[in-house]
Amino acid sequence: MAEKITEEQMNEMLFMQVIMMFQGAAMQQMGKLANPVSGKVERDLDQAKMSIDILGMLKEKTKGNVSDNEAKFLDHVLYELRINYVDEVNKAKREKTEGPAGKPDSQEEEKEEKEEAEASPKKEEEAKA
Repeated sequence: MAEKITEEQMNEMLFMQVIMMFQGAAMQQMGKLANPVSGKVERDLDQAKMSIDILGMLKEKTKGNVSDNEAKFLDHVLYELRINYVDEVNKAKREKTEGPAGKPDSQEEEKEEKEEAEASPKKEEEAKA
């Protein structure tokens, strides 16, 4: 025989489900999980920040009105999301300066490499003369 759950238990489950919904969205937006519709891993850090900020707001607005379990769960989720967010922001900065393969990606360095390649044959010709 199945036990009936109380309204309080149902509300706790629903509250945690809302937290997990935003957690999943933030993880997708950070590129940590594939989009279930497209199957692609996509990164949108602005949207990830918004999802994390919504959970932070939820924490502030519900302070003193949630169980210890709910508060601990929300704190843990926020901690994990914030750590992952910082990691992804740093990764995006590195990719912007180094390129996705860890190689310099600036136009200036490409220009220098091109000039060096063009100068090499000229140096060889000058040495022969």
